Amino acid sequence: MMASNANCADGVTVDHLGVNNTLVRVDSGRKFLLMPVQESNDDATVNILVDGKLDRTLHVRLAKTKVDYCVPFDMEQYAGHDVVLNIVTSQSRSSVRDAKEDACWSRFALADTFDTSNREKYRPAFHHTPLYGWMNDPNGMVYKDGIWHLYYQWNPYGSKWQNLSWGHSSSKDLVTWEHHPVAIEPNGLGYVFSGSSVLDPDNTAGFGKDAIISLYTSAAASQIQSLAHSKDNGMTFEIYPGNPVITLESEARDPNMFWNAATGEWNLLLAHALDHEMLIFRSPDLKNWTLNSAFGKGLGAQDGVWECPDLFELTVEGSGEKKWMLICNINPGGPFGGSAAQYFIGDFDGKTFTPDKDADGNVPTKWMDFGKDHYATVSWSDAPDNRRTVIGWMSNWQYAAEVPTMQFRSANTLPREMGLFKASDGQIYVSTVPSPEVDMLRDRLVSRQSKLSVGKNPRKISLPADNDGICEILLDIDSRKGAPVSVMLSNDEGDYVDMVYNPSEGTLTFDRRKSGVTDFSQDFPAVTVAPTFSDDDSTLKLRIFVDRSSIEVFEADGKFAMTNLVFPTVPYNRISFSADGGRADIRNLRIFSIKAVND
Repeated sequence: MMASNANCADGVTVDHLGVNNTLVRVDSGRKFLLMPVQESNDDATVNILVDGKLDRTLHVRLAKTKVDYCVPFDMEQYAGHDVVLNIVTSQSRSSVRDAKEDACWSRFALADTFDTSNREKYRPAFHHTPLYGWMNDPNGMVYKDGIWHLYYQWNPYGSKWQNLSWGHSSSKDLVTWEHHPVAIEPNGLGYVFSGSSVLDPDNTAGFGKDAIISLYTSAAASQIQSLAHSKDNGMTFEIYPGNPVITLESEARDPNMFWNAATGEWNLLLAHALDHEMLIFRSPDLKNWTLNSAFGKGLGAQDGVWECPDLFELTVEGSGEKKWMLICNINPGGPFGGSAAQYFIGDFDGKTFTPDKDADGNVPTKWMDFGKDHYATVSWSDAPDNRRTVIGWMSNWQYAAEVPTMQFRSANTLPREMGLFKASDGQIYVSTVPSPEVDMLRDRLVSRQSKLSVGKNPRKISLPADNDGICEILLDIDSRKGAPVSVMLSNDEGDYVDMVYNPSEGTLTFDRRKSGVTDFSQDFPAVTVAPTFSDDDSTLKLRIFVDRSSIEVFEADGKFAMTNLVFPTVPYNRISFSADGGRADIRNLRIFSIKAVND
């Protein structure tokens, strides 16, 4: 006999079939069904039945003892149909009576609106985030008709990893973002993992001139590669009925494709994750792919799975030399623990990537960023003016699901422009600078110092008091006698971040061990170190972006970048400078307040 729950919202009927099985019948005349979530609970399996047939399956941490937040399920698509949720929970209970006491049953509700206004003090003011839910890798990014399309790994039904779909935001300027409905949803082939998108101006795939073609990993019991296309500028996608287009006998994911003008065909990189290599394919039509070669066995960092590849050609600064850059994201195995993005410089002939070697004949391991919170970085296809614009996931798999936010989890880095430069060791390295559109974020100049002499005693300057202290800081550090120079951000609660330039070692360190809230993970307190690649051992030019929960540090010419999350108990409200064992000058100091474009 079924046991009904009388404390239900209008339009919702709950019938308990047993201690772990419940039916929720829903009136399909409203826009959303709000599902109550408790993050500490286990996932429940939610089977959506429409007119008695299984339409889809979700995994949701339905509330047992308390409701942390609610997530919306779109009911408009089912107007006029019978909708039943067949829910299987995993918690052990002694009786149906116990099951009826779960907090979720009385909190299921129907609504015509869903409030996405921010409830988080750590939501970034000027970095892209989802309005709600979990986000990890950016993927499928493409530029078309003046619009930058950013797709990303998204769970619309909770702020931890599950139900992976392609979320979608778009921008005309790379700094203000419009949020759109989910672009590609899971189907019978599995979750929608990372992939890439391209424009097809010559209609090689047969879906129409200038259609957006996306290739992604369908992930279930195995990982296979699937195709979809869009004829409405990336708003909706039609799944290719001939999927999958690539199958292998082992785990492979995150296809990244591009048009190779030199060979007149499409190329694709596929991460052979557990084999620590990238597979290189070619195709005339984006549907039929031929494996050409594999790259990476025994090279670079090998301690974690290889993921999220990218491959493109750049010009070395100050010369006409062309080189190819292959991005390989790895988890774990980063230089400071957890996930990170490594890269290789070399040559590519359309079939094989050949990496450059150092003076000793070895292929060196190189890192795109020297913080802990920079991963899954890939580039926009078809960007204007031959730009190579990238964006990354600003978190780390060691603690991404535990950071002290709940309405949403994770943000993207600032958009960045890629280049190459040759260092004094003769090696070619990537240069990374904020995209020029980022300058639009500047609000007003709040502090300016042409020269500030510092010694052992700190010199302090206030940061902007409004917008939670978010700001951009530009400065030149001139350490005349090679003394280490500290640049410290701090607040009145004793939280601080200490960045120390050591000219004799040619390094910049970033210490966030006392940055604020750090106890959610033993892996979060950390010190990261960047080489400065400076030809002048005494001067370092920096550009620093401070948001509510992140700090990004760039060498002014792009020779290194350093991305780290921080969660101060209250915003940092001052910057201080000191030199250990000598004197130094802080020159050309400028502090700009930044527009809180997400508020």
